[in-house]
Amino acid sequence: MQGQIDIPLDIVGRWQADQSAYELAKTYYWAKVAHLAEHNDQLAQPTYEGAHLADISEINNAPATARRMLVVSSDLFRAQQTAHAFADLMGLDVELDPRLRERSFGEWEGMTREEICEHYADDYHSWRAHTGGETKHGVESRIHTGRRGAEAVRDIVAKHHDETMPTTLLLVGHGSWIVATVAVLLDMDPDDLNNVGAMRNAFWTRMTPHTDPRNADRPTWKLEEFNQGPAIASFADWENGPESLRAPGMPLWKPIIQ
Repeated sequence: MQGQIDIPLDIVGRWQADQSAYELAKTYYWAKVAHLAEHNDQLAQPTYEGAHLADISEINNAPATARRMLVVSSDLFRAQQTAHAFADLMGLDVELDPRLRERSFGEWEGMTREEICEHYADDYHSWRAHTGGETKHGVESRIHTGRRGAEAVRDIVAKHHDETMPTTLLLVGHGSWIVATVAVLLDMDPDDLNNVGAMRNAFWTRMTPHTDPRNADRPTWKLEEFNQGPAIASFADWENGPESLRAPGMPLWKPIIQ
């Protein structure tokens, strides 16, 4: 159980992050154009004498320059790696925010699910059933995780509320954090099993805020996409990665069994 232990992505995790980054770059290529319009000096140009230079005005006058993207990541390194997989393609900076950290799993961090089930069977099954047995072991509750995440999202959005340029926020968190945060933003109970499901590694969710002038500081949210991933995930072994990356003896991902 990783929780807030700061473990880097392994080779498969980096592959997953890259595949999702490539997919998202197709949709959000405009963010690269907008960034280059703001930083013309970062456009690669030939340097030899008499070379024909790229026309900067094509970039500066593109409709994409009317908006921008901000990338904010959990400060845990695996999230930073995931954020940079995308941001580096776009030339964007990555801001760090500890409020986007994964749900803390207390005493269970560093233990396998099998070990937890062996030593704390009742509490393990209570956790899986969303009845809170895990909190006896210092595990952060789902509702606290969701409120922490929702507060961060609302705060980041509020900081840019009065800006005239439309802004797309790309927030890079962690699976349990995302699920709980989405639930709270939608006024759902994160502990309700009749709720959104789990997130797969390096998958994304897209939400749109809607501001009521009578309550401008607290927008409502519409869930546009949930647990979406790149096309390759539908036909490749997403959880274990391609065989070309797996060294002999590398453990394989196994589905969670209640």
